Amino acid sequence: MDTATALLWSPRAEPLPALAVAGVGPVALGLARRVLGEDDTRLGHWRGVAGAGVLVLLGDPDTLPWAEGVLYLGRDARAPALLLPCTLAPDVAPALLERALVSRAGGTTPLAVLPRSGQLVPVGPARPLSREALRAWCARQEPP
Repeated sequence: MDTATALLWSPRAEPLPALAVAGVGPVALGLARRVLGEDDTRLGHWRGVAGAGVLVLLGDPDTLPWAEGVLYLGRDARAPALLLPCTLAPDVAPALLERALVSRAGGTTPLAVLPRSGQLVPVGPARPLSREALRAWCARQEPP
């Protein structure tokens, strides 16, 4: 999942509608704990994918959870295979960025682009959230 990207990002003129929320490191744990506090009905609104120190949840914009430090991601019509930060735009044409990142990821799409950590997270494997799986993921993220 780790892929350094040397891009400059600037504020978007118009934010993208949020389709996903992501956290890295302690923010990912905070997001997971926030989600675990929700009831099962609310949990059922989201799909997720997680790895070492990273959590990405997908869902309807009105249902996405909030936690301090999270990054909301959306789809730019010019780069539909990527989930990009809702409020940041890359310093290159989105279509060119998409082509480069999809190639780097071996054709796996869609990809969540996390600029601060330089990570690309394949979100195609996202599955409905399971409270048990999320608890187990949290336990694996805690320092020994």
